[in-house]
Amino acid sequence: MSKKAWTVLGVVLLIAFAGFAFAAFRTSLTPYVSYREAQGGTRTVQVAGALEKGSTSYDESASALRFTLRDPQTGDTLRVRYEGVKPANFEDAISIVAIGRWSPGPAEFAAGKLLVKCPSKYQGTEVKSYS
Repeated sequence: MSKKAWTVLGVVLLIAFAGFAFAAFRTSLTPYVSYREAQGGTRTVQVAGALEKGSTSYDESASALRFTLRDPQTGDTLRVRYEGVKPANFEDAISIVAIGRWSPGPAEFAAGKLLVKCPSKYQGTEVKSYS
């Protein structure tokens, strides 16, 4: 093979690798979406909201947590099912991010991961400066 053929082959392989890397990166992204977008989609997404008080039920034998998220901006609600250990201080959460996908069968968001933001134990304390 000539030097020109090797160069063309190298460029083609480089473009193919870059395309594969971009496609793999794009499918691994989990964007934040609204509750309505989450209900209409089939891919893994992230939804965030506040825990609606009194909506939590946890079945210890099945390790199934069900709760309702409320969007503070729109007031929309979304029923979420999470199978796993209930996060510590879940009831005290300021906000919750559920990562998963819509499940049309039981009509709820099936979360594979939960990110729980609780109030800081340092909230309201002042930091003293020594100078």
